[in-house]
Amino acid sequence: KMGNAESSAYQSHLSRFLPEEQSDIDGLFDTLSGLSGSAAAKNAKAAKKTVTLAALQARQPAHTREPLPQPMTARLYNGMRSIDLPGRSSGLGEQITKEQFVIFMSNLLKGNADEKISTIMRMIAKTGGPLKGKQIQEFTEDLITSVVHVLSYRKELKGWSLENTRDYSSGVKALASELLSELKLPDGTKPVGSQLLETNFDQSAIEDWVYRVPQISVFLSVVIRQGLHVLHSLPDQTNDILNLVPHCKGIKGRRVVSLFDIPAIIYINSHLPAEMQHKWQLLFSSRLHGESFSQLCAHVVNKGPCIVILRDLDGFLFGGFASQSWEVKPQFQGDNRCFLFSVFPTLAVYPYTGYNDHYMYLNHGQQTMPNGLGMGGQHGYFGLWIDGDYGKGHSKAKPRCTTYNSPQLSAKEEFTLDAMEVWAVGDLPESAGRKGKKSILDVDPQAQALLEMSGKSRQSEGLREPMEEEEEDE
Repeated sequence: KMGNAESSAYQSHLSRFLPEEQSDIDGLFDTLSGLSGSAAAKNAKAAKKTVTLAALQARQPAHTREPLPQPMTARLYNGMRSIDLPGRSSGLGEQITKEQFVIFMSNLLKGNADEKISTIMRMIAKTGGPLKGKQIQEFTEDLITSVVHVLSYRKELKGWSLENTRDYSSGVKALASELLSELKLPDGTKPVGSQLLETNFDQSAIEDWVYRVPQISVFLSVVIRQGLHVLHSLPDQTNDILNLVPHCKGIKGRRVVSLFDIPAIIYINSHLPAEMQHKWQLLFSSRLHGESFSQLCAHVVNKGPCIVILRDLDGFLFGGFASQSWEVKPQFQGDNRCFLFSVFPTLAVYPYTGYNDHYMYLNHGQQTMPNGLGMGGQHGYFGLWIDGDYGKGHSKAKPRCTTYNSPQLSAKEEFTLDAMEVWAVGDLPESAGRKGKKSILDVDPQAQALLEMSGKSRQSEGLREPMEEEEEDE
């Protein structure tokens, strides 16, 4: 029989789960122990049921690619078998008991930072103990790869797909690097580059890191729920997983590959105001709508908050989040929720500094003020600028942009634009419906007046692009 101490630890972990969650976990353990194949495991009376690494790997359906990449399955196994039970000799056994299985699930899905950390450390390296930055980097890359892989496998990408987004391999490295930049030594210093990879981090440093980087816990929860297919259908208590990936509208069936990759979408979305994280809708793509500044204005003005992303001819990807509808006017607009970001070669978000209120700027067809779209800095020295001539831009932020503290985002200070997208985030404002669809003449009364003075009619009246139907991407 189970010892009392062991029983009470097990019971207290089990009691964290709702009754329907308990039966879900029981069912998964029974399935896995049935796959463990040894005669002893099959005869529960002869021996307590256990689970092996082979069973975890065998759970992956043979006819399809696996829900979880093999390295992550091995990490989950190492985490499970590292759970010490009272009355049992410590040290890693090959077989995972029901108690270890339940406590592992409880630690990672319901546990506090302390409980998560010792398990995570054993998932990073079997030995536990101080870990090198390189080991933490490999774990983080495995974790992000597994999240993208399992969400794609389970068809949980909400309209995004590996086909309509940029290849995610560089995005995995970029996101891992960004999350690792939060690793601190006890004296508060943050090692960088090759120094980071060779530095030893003890349990308290890793605990501090997991506590301050919520993505690690959220990603682990996704890997367990979706990868092992447990507790995935039950209402989740946290919105973290719910809005991990926003619903995607406007790209389906258009044979366009977004400039974003899945890790970048997850990361940028997590920095948006909470009420905007549930949906992104494509408003403008230079490959669909042409390389024209008036087309850009026509598609983004009065459409609510949105994300602008561009690629320069050197392949650098960067952009900004505009927290309010773009308006054509010669003054700065927006508020302190705006930010600039970089996607490639590095992934990073640069929030508002408090230095000035030069959040966003959009002007077109004016003689006296600069014409173009800008964010941060000042006229002639924007953190991000796309010229009204379309095709040219600059990121003159040396050493840093005053508004957002961002570095130069493009490869060269003055860049040539290769491609551009604008995504509305959250729900489109009422005014962006069919009736409110404006042509560039509507947003530029000067141009309209000039046309009327010269006796020309407004040809564009009949050429308004219909608003896209809301597609059901599910």
